[in-house]
Amino acid sequence: MEIPELKVIEILKKNRIDLAATLPCDRIKGLLPLIEKNIQTIPLTREENGVGICAGLYLGGKRPVMVIQSTGIGNMINALGSLNLTYDIPLPVLASWRGVYKEAIEAQWQIGKRLPAILDAAGIRYTIIGSKDELGNIDIAIKDSYNNACPHVVLMSPAIWEGSCCDNPVPHEINPRMTHFELKSEIKKPEMTRYEAIKMLAACSDDDIIVSNLGVPSKELYEIKDRELNFYMTGSMGLVSSIGLGLALSQDRHIYVIDGDGSILMNPNVLASIGTCKPENLTIIAVDNAACGSTGNQETCTSSQIDLELLARANGIMDTRKVHKCEELRNALKQRAAFIHTIVKPVNAICKEIPLSAREIKERFMKAVGK
Repeated sequence: MEIPELKVIEILKKNRIDLAATLPCDRIKGLLPLIEKNIQTIPLTREENGVGICAGLYLGGKRPVMVIQSTGIGNMINALGSLNLTYDIPLPVLASWRGVYKEAIEAQWQIGKRLPAILDAAGIRYTIIGSKDELGNIDIAIKDSYNNACPHVVLMSPAIWEGSCCDNPVPHEINPRMTHFELKSEIKKPEMTRYEAIKMLAACSDDDIIVSNLGVPSKELYEIKDRELNFYMTGSMGLVSSIGLGLALSQDRHIYVIDGDGSILMNPNVLASIGTCKPENLTIIAVDNAACGSTGNQETCTSSQIDLELLARANGIMDTRKVHKCEELRNALKQRAAFIHTIVKPVNAICKEIPLSAREIKERFMKAVGK
């Protein structure tokens, strides 16, 4: 008797999937350990973060897949639309479809039953796998995603795994360890603008990759120094560091990410992923003006409560710097610190719109990195 979990692994390998971003579900508890044994795996803390990581992996030349519970698709809809559909970035998603087949948990019913209609309305392709005899359609869905540069969701019924003899995963006990944390952190009055900080980065970047947050930061970078190795975000706020992480895991070049306080606070999950993966070729420039600069300078909680450098340290990113002056930023960039908390004035430079479509940004970027 063919084991359905092994069939899925066979299909993933056949399609040259080289990395899986995963979140758990009770119905696929036999599949997930097999994926981890056969394919490099990134455990996620939130699905939307995984969309960004997988986008960066693809831009850097990898072929990722996401394996999640279907409830998480609700967290991904905007990212799949404003990132994958907008830039033509493929992403096959294998989703354990809850809420429909023998579902006892009432909270799963509402979204589960409506998922096909939700995906239809969002313009996202999907395939329903109702039994183990239909597993071959996963192969078709993955090929469609990569051949047509689009997301494709596979809704996998729990009926597929009934009677499977796969072993259940062995529980992981917490790793005993000593944590020593010592940091004197002082936020001073800002002395530079974001434009000046980006100008310093552009002068130090050489042939490194720069991924820029959406809105004004991307427009400022474009005006200061447009180059094919710049990847400009146009949507999906909160995912710029996720994309940077995916690129760092797929490229030998150094990756600089221009992120912001509002964006990081929208997706702090990415800091946990970076702290876990610890790529040596990734630098996050956390530009902190205590405001959502691109939407009218609305105040964020970094103005009086949150210290982003401490937040990064708490997530395991220990190589951090705090800078207030251009010269301090220059030194931190030369040292290629993992996280540079960059304190700036809440000032936006007057810049023109970037005269490139999202697809043009992606295509010239991938050509520049040789993918």
